[in-house]
This record gives sequence, C-alpha cells and structure tokens, in this order.
Amino acid sequence: MLLVSPMVPLHFQQPPPWKDPSPHTTQFVTVDKNVRLEVLDWGGSGRPLVLLAGGGDTAHVFDDFAPKLTPTFRVYGITRRGFGESGFSPEGYGADRLGDDVLAVLDALKLNRPVLVGHSLAGVELSSVANRHPDRVAGLVYVDAAYSYAFDNGKGADVMEMQRLRAPGPPSPGKADLASFSALTKYYERVNGFRFPEAELRQQRESTPDGGVGKQRDSPGNRMLMTMVMIGSKKYTNIPVPALVIFANPHSLGTWVDDNTDSSVRTAAKAYSAALAAFTERQEKAVENGVPMAHVITLPGASHYVFLSNEVTVLREMRTFLAGLK
Repeated sequence: MLLVSPMVPLHFQQPPPWKDPSPHTTQFVTVDKNVRLEVLDWGGSGRPLVLLAGGGDTAHVFDDFAPKLTPTFRVYGITRRGFGESGFSPEGYGADRLGDDVLAVLDALKLNRPVLVGHSLAGVELSSVANRHPDRVAGLVYVDAAYSYAFDNGKGADVMEMQRLRAPGPPSPGKADLASFSALTKYYERVNGFRFPEAELRQQRESTPDGGVGKQRDSPGNRMLMTMVMIGSKKYTNIPVPALVIFANPHSLGTWVDDNTDSSVRTAAKAYSAALAAFTERQEKAVENGVPMAHVITLPGASHYVFLSNEVTVLREMRTFLAGLK
C-alpha cells in the first residue's frame, strides 16, 4: 500500500492560479443600487490621475502603462459598469450615468480635482464630467478619444460613418495561440506590433481547466454601450477645461498588414486607411478650431491603442501637459 503514490498524474492537475504581476491593489466602489465598480490603485505620489478604458476593455488594459506614471502621480483606474469585475444595471444607462459613476468613485476616494485620462469611448465620460462639473477636474487627456461621441459641434466626422468603414481583419489565433494566455499575448504582439497586458486578455476570454484560452466572455455592458454611443449618444459641443487631445492619424492596422505580401490585403488596408484618415483629420480640425483650451497633437502611424503602440511619446506629452496645469 505504501508503494502506491497518492499523486494525481500531472496531466490531470490544474495549473496554479495565475497572479497579475501589475503592482496594483483592487477595491470595489458602490456607485448605484447593486452596482460596484472595480477600481485599481497603482499607488504613487502627486496629482491624482484616473485612467478610464475604452469600450469593451477594463482598467487592466493599463497594467503596463500605469506604473510608468507613479513616480510623479497617484494613479487609479476604473472598470466601467458592465465589464470585467464591475457590476451592471441596464437602468438609466447613458453618457451622464457613466459620468456620474466616475464622480461617485472620485467622491469615495476623496480625490480633489484629479486629471481624467480616457482612451477611445471613455471620451464620453470625460466630456460628461467636464461639461456638467468642470470644477471637479483639473484637466482631461483624450487618448484617441475625442471623436463625435466626445465632441460634436457639427463640423467634424460622425463616428457612425467611421464605423461603417471595413478594415481587413488579421488571421484568427490558431490552436497553438490558444494553448495559454502567454501564447495569446504573443499572438497579439505579432499581429499588432505591441503587447496587451495578459490580465486584460484574461478579462476578455474565459480560461479552460488546463490553463488554455476559452471562449470570449459576454460582457453585459457591450450592447448598451454601443447603442448609447452609436445611436443615442448625448452631444457635447464644448470641452470647458484644459485638455490634451491625442489623435492617431493615420492609424496603424498592425504589423500583420505592414509585413503582409498579399496584394489584396494591402490594397484593402490602403483604401480603409485613406478613408479613416480623412474622417480623423476632419474631426481633428473640428476640435482644434472649436476647443480653444485644447492642445491637439497627432501621432502618425500609431495604433488606436496609442498608449500601448507609442507609449514613450504619450507619456512625454502627458507629463508636459500635466506640468502646466494649475
């Protein structure tokens, strides 16, 4: 009996629990009835910065970016309702409801006039807070986020028109790419030319018992957010506080396009990029002419995830802008 090993064969053992390597703590803040938001705190000292993720993402998308800011700022991130670990309620879902969620977190954390930094659709929250409560924030940073859902004076580009453009898609991840989240991270790095934090990918996909990558998670906020932004978004015609507005233009479609030898892919990518660039340029000019307090910069060849593809430049521009705030 003593010669029989009690050990289960290795191929039946579950892998050890994965631990997020990003140096943040996590707390949950109640912002509405039965709705708590995940708030990440990377620490640091100085003026508070609050990072808001784009549509479909969570605060973990900033896991690699945020620690670069902590030497001179106190850095937080909020996961929007309906995504990741945050709660969800479909009642009253709208631009100002999302803005109120941000304000509720600021109150809970006792943050005095922080700077809000928003990527992509988070421009909605930035403009909602600034237009209704300009005294609550010291400034805003729109990270490829100042499209018509965040600023629309009738002279820029309609985001619905931009959404109708169709870009060529990269090859789907193969079996080997889905064997682990580490492998999936490398797949996206090959496709995009930059790295997504593994914690964010784990928020997007389920994990299989053997540590592989499972199916896409169904985030309840997706449908409500897209309906709000694309169909019935509130229009903001002003940005009444100091703002750094970063546009990627022309947008990079990733290294999978840059290195592609298929002429049909390259032709489709060229046509899409040209059309998108024209829309983006129109929106840039609308912001430049319509928002005197905005400092608008353009990063040619950057990804929509410009804080990942052009991290050094974005950090430099942010530090310069933030140093000039009162």
